[in-house]
Amino acid sequence: MVFWVFGYGSLAWNPGFEYDEKIVGFIKDYRRVFDLACIDHRGTPENPARTCTLEEKEGVLCWGVAYCVRGGPEKEKLVMQYLERRECEYDQKTLVNFYKEGDSLNPALTGVIVFTSTPDKVNNKYYLGPAPLEDMARQIATAHGPCGNNRDYLFLLEKAMHNLGHEEDYVIELANEVRKALGVENVVPNDKKLVGPAQLQHQPHVPISTLPLSPLPEPIALDS
Repeated sequence: MVFWVFGYGSLAWNPGFEYDEKIVGFIKDYRRVFDLACIDHRGTPENPARTCTLEEKEGVLCWGVAYCVRGGPEKEKLVMQYLERRECEYDQKTLVNFYKEGDSLNPALTGVIVFTSTPDKVNNKYYLGPAPLEDMARQIATAHGPCGNNRDYLFLLEKAMHNLGHEEDYVIELANEVRKALGVENVVPNDKKLVGPAQLQHQPHVPISTLPLSPLPEPIALDS
């Protein structure tokens, strides 16, 4: 038995579990947005952090890291339990196709697990929804929790995408707005272009199954 999980937020730089293989690549028709509340890692119920989730958008790519876990049912169960505790604000597991750089037509992996959230404030208590860039930056600049500052989460994501060779304009722009709110000079130009192929041949999005999460224990601080 084996499973793969796609990391696009803190999992991209700090998986926190033992994995057997990792591959840099992308998924299609999803983009990162900072629309999800975090109240136990880098924020509190009174001052929630803003962390990454995915929003469906046809034609775009989301770069990240796919991790492979193999070694038998017990190991896989322990890793999944860890991930479900860590990703407790996400109410869905979605199965996606994963692609490697250089081949945007043929998936390198199918059935890759990615933790996602329902974009509905009524049915998902952790969903904050979009906000003006300046408002998000002020929130990220001030929120903190047991695992550290919200701003460090954003800056570490910015660094991780740079290290992967696929910097993201949206992440850079938001990070620079946070630096502005903190009174720190920008270190990455806002007009910096994405590294790597920005436009890849695209096939129509084919919906892939979404799996409901099973009931989870109370959130615990596991993020970096």
